[in-house]
Amino acid sequence: MGYLYVLGTILFTVYGQLVMKWRISKFGSLPEPFIDKLLFLIKLVFDPFIFSSLLSAFIASLFWMAAMTKFNISYAYPFMSFSYVLVFIFSIFIFKEPITVYKMVGLVFIVIGIIISSRSIS
Repeated sequence: MGYLYVLGTILFTVYGQLVMKWRISKFGSLPEPFIDKLLFLIKLVFDPFIFSSLLSAFIASLFWMAAMTKFNISYAYPFMSFSYVLVFIFSIFIFKEPITVYKMVGLVFIVIGIIISSRSIS
C-alpha cells in the first residue's frame, strides 16, 4: 500500500504542475506594479483549474503523509523524482517543449539515481 501512496503523491503533483502551467500561460505574464501583481495572482487563484491544481497539491501532501507512515523518507523521497520525468514527458506533448540532449542526459541521471537509492544495502 505504501507504494500506492507514493504513486498518488507523484500523480497529484504532476497534475497540479501541468494544469497550473497550462492555465497560467492563458493569463499572460506577471505585471510589474505591485498592486497589479497582487490582483493578477488573486485572479489566478480563483480560476477553477488553478484552484484544482492547488487542491491537487494538498491531496498530494495527504498521500505523502500516508507514505511517510510506511517508508523512511530517505527511501521514499527519491521516488518523487519520477515527477520530473513525467512532467518532462507530458510537457513535450502538451506544451510542445523542446527535447534537448542535456534534458535527456539529466533525466537518465535522475532515473539512475532513483534505481541506486531504492536499493537497500543489508
